[in-house]
Amino acid sequence: MTQTSLWRFFPWTIAAGMAVVIAVNVGMVTAALHTFPGKATGGEGFDLSNRYNALIVRVQAENALGWTAVAQADQGARPVLTLRDAENRPLAAARIVATAERPVGDPRTTVIAFRETTPGLYAADTTLPERGQWDLMFTASAGGHDLTATRRILVK
Repeated sequence: MTQTSLWRFFPWTIAAGMAVVIAVNVGMVTAALHTFPGKATGGEGFDLSNRYNALIVRVQAENALGWTAVAQADQGARPVLTLRDAENRPLAAARIVATAERPVGDPRTTVIAFRETTPGLYAADTTLPERGQWDLMFTASAGGHDLTATRRILVK
């Protein structure tokens, strides 16, 4: 075949390439439409955006308290929280509501109950079921004020 006779296949090569692109796009659109559940998971993003100003006010009020929270896991794989007020004194008699979640892997949520062992030091009544990283999400309430926070802990 001569070079001039090969040029007659050029339009067909372009058409075949475009056909492949169209076929792939149709396949992707079909897969996307058949696997989309029809709603955002949890809807938290939309709800959060609707009450964003209230969230900013709450966070500013929490920051004004000056409370600090340090979380870790003890040797028995139990979460431990240390709470201090703005003057670095132990924050005693706080009520804590908490959950622990794995940040990666299988979503596993564990509800945690804390009890005060010494003023400002709160230990969980349960152990975390697996070693590794956990996100401890908690709300500590004391003296009519709340602190909502998330701390990452490592269970060895």
